Amino acid sequence: MMPGSERTSAIRIAILAMGGEGGGVLAAWIVAVAEANGHIAQLTSVPGVAQRTGATNYYVELFPEDARPAGREPVMALTPSPGDIDVVIASELMEAGRAIQRGLVTPDRTTLITSTARVYAMSERLALGDGRVESDKIVEACRIAAHRLVALDLAAIAETSGSVISAAMLGALAGARVLPFERAQFEAAIERGGVGVAASKRAFAAAFDAAESGDISKVVPVTMVRDDPDSVPTTLTGAALLQDALKWLQPGAVDVVDRGVERLVDYQDEAYARAYLDRLKPIAALDAGYGDGTGRLTAETARWLALGMAYEDTIRVAELKIRAARFDRVREEVHARDGQIVEIAEFLHPRPKEIVESVPAPLGRFLQRNAMARAILRRATRSGKIVNTTSIRGFVLLSAVASLKPRRRSSMRYHDEQRHLESWLAEIARVAPLDYQMAMEIAECQRLVKGYGDTHARGRASYKAILEASRHMPAGSDSAAHIAMLRAAALADETGDKLQALLRHMQMLGSIGLPTP
Repeated sequence: MMPGSERTSAIRIAILAMGGEGGGVLAAWIVAVAEANGHIAQLTSVPGVAQRTGATNYYVELFPEDARPAGREPVMALTPSPGDIDVVIASELMEAGRAIQRGLVTPDRTTLITSTARVYAMSERLALGDGRVESDKIVEACRIAAHRLVALDLAAIAETSGSVISAAMLGALAGARVLPFERAQFEAAIERGGVGVAASKRAFAAAFDAAESGDISKVVPVTMVRDDPDSVPTTLTGAALLQDALKWLQPGAVDVVDRGVERLVDYQDEAYARAYLDRLKPIAALDAGYGDGTGRLTAETARWLALGMAYEDTIRVAELKIRAARFDRVREEVHARDGQIVEIAEFLHPRPKEIVESVPAPLGRFLQRNAMARAILRRATRSGKIVNTTSIRGFVLLSAVASLKPRRRSSMRYHDEQRHLESWLAEIARVAPLDYQMAMEIAECQRLVKGYGDTHARGRASYKAILEASRHMPAGSDSAAHIAMLRAAALADETGDKLQALLRHMQMLGSIGLPTP
């Protein structure tokens, strides 16, 4: 609706935002604009737990004073009704999808204003594989469901402006021209709020201009970042290692190997990164001899080898939690001002096995065998601990754990992981001359082994089951496709039931010659 247009019914607005994003502030601004400009306004909110916890729905109804029948008050709803919403504003792309699922967005009526930024849902985070929903598919669903779609990276606009996303959402709402108010009237509401006015107006203006210009319905490409945001840059020696590797690496594998070297120098030391390259060199030679010239096998092996060598343990967790870069990042995320004190409380719950695996192997074996030691460990780890890493005590505690990094090579976990990786690489090397695509699938099976505790144990068990099956598959047939199917089944659930069912089915069909699982 353009400013100045006449309307004799309520304007219904639904706002979906997560905790801490200022959804309440946005709703209050809308109410302030309406009440200052001849409208009756009603605001309700329903806090709840959506797919990421903390999501709150705000519902605003606006009714023009001059359209009110004499002596009568308009009757306004307390909650949004499917099929009866004029504007939906979502702070994140999945929240927009959730609004569509609830029927709040309709093609005959609703203007959908959404940020294209993503905060991954718990179901996406907990998936054994890559459980992320493709943003393009969500945007396409929004485009189909809405009468009009305004999709902008409002989170990026807010960050660039030094403000919060609520100000950017207000700017997109004003710029979309769906409410009968002028830009100055929205800005006046921000000014009356009196808090963070300058930064809020910057974010408002940027989003307003983007929405008004018609540069909408575009997904801003996500900038890929390093897997570990707290990692340090590769040392000069690490860069020299990569330079030497360029002599035998195919171009298609260089970028992945570069990331791997950086990760492993940061994870352990330069010698560890050198061992990584030494392990890759025979695979690269096989790739050159039997591949298609793209270096796909080397790149895939390099990816999962780097992640496997940089396995998660208590030492790594402690090291990352006390890095200065992490403290700076947390302060930036909460928009802490100079002089403000920020406290960070970590909830840690290591299990006895994780402690045993992190200490030197002789001590670890003693702790495993000794009943009294096991009982003490169980009692000490019975419940989780809250550690304040911004306190001296908490920082010193985690620093002591992180200081074990030089001794990691002597730990039980280290030796176990290295044996597993060597076996995996040997299997790739065995299969590559016989069936290149099958070797590719075996390389990707390492993605099953990740995390720690039960997740790691289940992933390792699934990996072993698939590798055992692969040894009974003839090279040069449909073996690569069968391995891919088995891996997908293993990633489909944590119990392994789907994998076992598929193994039995393949055995019945004669695809593999294994005894009944």
